[in-house]
Amino acid sequence: MNGILRAEQLAYRYPQNEYGLQPISLAAEPGEALLIAGPSGCGKSTLARCLTGLIPHLYHGTLRGSVWVGGLRTEAAPLWQLSERAGLVFQNPSAQMLAESVENEVIFGLENLGLTRQTIKQRLEEALAHFGLQGLRQRSPQTLSGGEQQKLALAAITARRPPVLILDEPLSMLDGTAAADLVEHLAKLTASGTTVVTCEHREEFLCDVPGLRTIRLEGRTQPETSPPPSPFRAGSPGGSLEVKGLSVSLGGRPILHDLHLSVEGGEVVAVVGRNGVGKTTLLRALAGLQQHGGTINIDGRDPDLGLVFQNADLQLFNASVRDEILYKVAAPDPELYGWLLQALGLAAYEEVPPLLLSEGEKKRVALATVLMRRPRDGLLLDEPSLGQDAAHKSLLIRLARSLAGAGQRVILTTHDLPLAVQADRLLLLGPEGFVADGPPAQVLEAHAAWADLGLRVPHWLEVPERVVEERGGL
Repeated sequence: MNGILRAEQLAYRYPQNEYGLQPISLAAEPGEALLIAGPSGCGKSTLARCLTGLIPHLYHGTLRGSVWVGGLRTEAAPLWQLSERAGLVFQNPSAQMLAESVENEVIFGLENLGLTRQTIKQRLEEALAHFGLQGLRQRSPQTLSGGEQQKLALAAITARRPPVLILDEPLSMLDGTAAADLVEHLAKLTASGTTVVTCEHREEFLCDVPGLRTIRLEGRTQPETSPPPSPFRAGSPGGSLEVKGLSVSLGGRPILHDLHLSVEGGEVVAVVGRNGVGKTTLLRALAGLQQHGGTINIDGRDPDLGLVFQNADLQLFNASVRDEILYKVAAPDPELYGWLLQALGLAAYEEVPPLLLSEGEKKRVALATVLMRRPRDGLLLDEPSLGQDAAHKSLLIRLARSLAGAGQRVILTTHDLPLAVQADRLLLLGPEGFVADGPPAQVLEAHAAWADLGLRVPHWLEVPERVVEERGGL
């Protein structure tokens, strides 16, 4: 095998468990685009770490085979040399934020390349403009939304112009417009000679990249296609969640203003909008984790809603999956615990430290911890499709409908429109509040509202027939 990037019989096992990457060989030429696809937990992130030298320099498990980047063997070359040849955008962008401002995050990597001050300034401005970050340049990266952090990570790495660019789930937190813009940018990079390797579940966005070659990894486990009977018993809808005049400011900046919302028990509701519009802030306020103006109640009382965070790392801290799910649960229900393990595909990882799992698996552990506590009024899911393959997304929707059938409400925020259109209601959130609200098929036809927010609805998106029928044939 030849090429600017190549791997020969590459395999890896993490020291804490047997999972990692099954043997794979690949090669890529300058200007080639590769898509690494496969189910959640199949080793895509592990492969990305191997291709950039983070494995074995920062992860010390069992590595077999070899990787060469720009003529350097990753095992033998120091990381600083490898970083000049290959850049990696992490699946969890917050993990690679180092500076105190957006501007300095981009500058940091450029200074390490020893570039002139004028070149650094030029590349900084180009990167901020391309990813729409000019207005955020003095913000702390840790105060950004997940999507804004993803844009910043992309800006910082692409500004360095490495010959090889490795992207781990780069579209996962981007709205439809930002995702389409990024794909166009990647196509331009490959045309100019950059080798781009993208690990991604949202494959449909990448289908128009010229010359794209796909490599599929096999999963180590298969999710349950027919989970055991749900322990969430059918019941009457539990009142109406009423949000009136909700307003939130962070650091002196208004995020949400005079927001009104009503959600009945038994509803599955999806909220979509541009990156940074306040979707996560809305869920935090509903969960009682964010100070706010206005009122939030169900029949005059504070709601009891379980929140699954966008970044699962912030929600997991125990030594094993079992300990995490059962943490401080008084008199845990063994039937529910067993069902969660099986239905969420976690049975094989009961004794594994949760932070060693893939991002998709960590999200499912976080979901299990919330459901184990049986929140009275429903579930809040912040970007639940992150790291999830199609089978797990289908499972997620079935679970949401099971909870709704038990009289609870499920509210999810997402940039994954194929997931969002499977909800009962679709809400489009803009800077001034909700600009569209109704059955998904109806909201998708509100072309002016989408255009006003600068959002694109992909041409390939379809509302599932089952959802259309349930909504009266819209």
